Amino acid sequence: MKKIIANTAPKALGPYASAIRTGNLLFCSGQTGINPVTNKVEASTVEGQTLQVMNNLKAVLAAEGLGVQNIVKCNVYLSDMANFEAMNLVYGESLEGHTPARTTVAVAGLPLNALVEIECIAEY
Repeated sequence: MKKIIANTAPKALGPYASAIRTGNLLFCSGQTGINPVTNKVEASTVEGQTLQVMNNLKAVLAAEGLGVQNIVKCNVYLSDMANFEAMNLVYGESLEGHTPARTTVAVAGLPLNALVEIECIAEY
């Protein structure tokens, strides 16, 4: 098992790594729309936050030489299911035609009052 720290992704808000590699799998921690430069959620819309989330996940993947095409599964957490369609559009565009397995659920709340959080599993 190898702990991954992605220097171009936001710093962890707690005692966890950006990702963990075990065997040929990379388990990426959930990302919210935190700008890695300011460490704040700057976008106020689910579209803007989803774009930042996907950029953050791409940074974690890139730290291991991977890209979105290596993602096999995503879990999406929305603070309001009314944002599903808008999130889905940006999410799909960010995956550049790749369609991994996915689960999407509504949750009572997310860190820093984020509107969306996404985690993924990728394969080397």
